[in-house]
Amino acid sequence: MDILEIIAKKRDKHELSKKEIEYFVREYTAGNITDYQAAALVMAIYINGMTIEETTNLTLAMAYSGDVLDLSSVGNVVDKHSTGGIGDKITLILMPIVAELGVKVAKMSGRGLGFTGGTKDKLEAIPGYRTEIGIEEFKENVKKVGISLIGQTLNLAPADKKLYALRDSINCTANIPLISSSIMSKKIAAGANKIVLDVTCGSGAFMKNIKEAEELSKTMINIGKLANKETVCIITNMDQPLGKMVGNNLEVIEAIEALKGNIQEDVKNVVLELGAYILKLDGKGNNIEENKKIIEEIIKNGKAYNKFEELVKNQGGDISYIQDINKFEKAKYIVPVIAKKCGYIEKLNAEEVGKIAVNLGAGRIRKEDNIEYSVGIELLKKVGDSVVQGETLAYIHANDEEKGTKAVEELFELYKISEKRANKIPDILKIII
Repeated sequence: MDILEIIAKKRDKHELSKKEIEYFVREYTAGNITDYQAAALVMAIYINGMTIEETTNLTLAMAYSGDVLDLSSVGNVVDKHSTGGIGDKITLILMPIVAELGVKVAKMSGRGLGFTGGTKDKLEAIPGYRTEIGIEEFKENVKKVGISLIGQTLNLAPADKKLYALRDSINCTANIPLISSSIMSKKIAAGANKIVLDVTCGSGAFMKNIKEAEELSKTMINIGKLANKETVCIITNMDQPLGKMVGNNLEVIEAIEALKGNIQEDVKNVVLELGAYILKLDGKGNNIEENKKIIEEIIKNGKAYNKFEELVKNQGGDISYIQDINKFEKAKYIVPVIAKKCGYIEKLNAEEVGKIAVNLGAGRIRKEDNIEYSVGIELLKKVGDSVVQGETLAYIHANDEEKGTKAVEELFELYKISEKRANKIPDILKIII
């Protein structure tokens, strides 16, 4: 079998066989296929697409490209995954909540991809927190405290790990076969029994409209059925950033505040919806509205925050930062974005906000780039909010004065202010089971 023939076949819009896909995944993982050859095939897939059979075969080949985690000793595990967005700190808030409610949380998360943030980067913003641990320690952590959040380390889906970084570097992220196979391969390899997927939709998501989000959801549910993993997809709004903060330290701080009860409305709605379905899949209650009330109570009584503190301490993190958020490193320059007229916020393009954050250093332009944990954006005004001339719309957190000045100008241009109040888009757009 020849990689050049496989590239040519997909370039010419033909369907790849199971053996061809398995050959590519196996040989690329082993280093026998170069990055530029893999990039050519990925680009051909991005342009010409894949059938559901091809996508499923790619998913399974990547899932079994390394170890497949057996979590049977831990018990029933319900996993949660987001397709990515701007300001998406949901995992840091939600998973300690459901862990406190008895759900076994054994979760792997990736780094930031393109203009979206990554949970692994946020976790590593907590001094001392270890995202790279062995399989046995991972499982023992879940048995001990009910939760372990780590990076996509170990030898789980190594093919996806390579392709994930490659896709980012060649701008081939927003593609249904590639996204669905990436997500589901990790979920299958990670050993979860059941999966709740947060399929983000809008300017700050890879799926720009509800039709694309539904297609991605149905593709992943079909893969889940073939892999015997019960899967629920919740399509959420990512037309503007989620919550107030964009950037690693800033989002960790927002997550801590949320667990203490000071939670932004859009973040709360997403946490409640996803959490209610996680509890349902875990057999903790079939009534979604009742499940939401239970989640609200666990935040209110402080037990959710305590579980997060326990998670951080158990994985080597310095909990003094959790207990005193002022200890987190701050950016050198914190610059306001000032409104020049009165009105209502009509639009705030999430993708463009994400790009500004990346350019500040909160994300990666190249896969080898380092993250600056302290930089980012603090949004005081969002869609539907009123604003008066001279009021602060947002703050830019920058370590480079020139980058900060540029970011202020760019963010100011992104704020679309109109005379009439804009209708807010619902935070939960659709649920697909």
